[in-house]
Amino acid sequence: MADSRRYEFEGERPTIDDGARVSREATLVGDVRIEADASVWPGVVLRGDIGPVRIGRETHVGDNATIHASRLGDEVMVGHGAVLNETTVEERALVGFNATINSDVTIGKGSIVAAGTVVPDGYSIPPESFVRGVPAEVTPLAETGIDAAEILEEFSSGDYTNLAQRHEELFE
Repeated sequence: MADSRRYEFEGERPTIDDGARVSREATLVGDVRIEADASVWPGVVLRGDIGPVRIGRETHVGDNATIHASRLGDEVMVGHGAVLNETTVEERALVGFNATINSDVTIGKGSIVAAGTVVPDGYSIPPESFVRGVPAEVTPLAETGIDAAEILEEFSSGDYTNLAQRHEELFE
């Protein structure tokens, strides 16, 4: 059966590691690379046209997220409905449900972007930060009492990878 949700763009085709789980209901366009043990859930759009999309090892992109010309490091979690445009997300960071991350933003290692947050163009969020609000406000995680490692472990440890493996009908 031909896969109608994988599109070549200007000679670039999506590549998916054999150990990754990508929903049949996700759309991948152009220069997209998905690493081992990553999961890409239904409704996700990964569009690598004006720049590449890189999904790191053990990174999970939740239902209906849109990732355009962005790089997600290893062990990143992107919540359902998030939109990332020309963004770099460093390893072990979490982007909450329905967050909007605008162009030329870097989210530092181990940071948490709260659900519904809007990060304007050009922000550089330091490692281990908590980001929330419209527009985004940045607070060092150490000042919040939030245990980012615990939150990430809850969602990103093998639990999410195992969940993707159990959803055999959703993934190739």
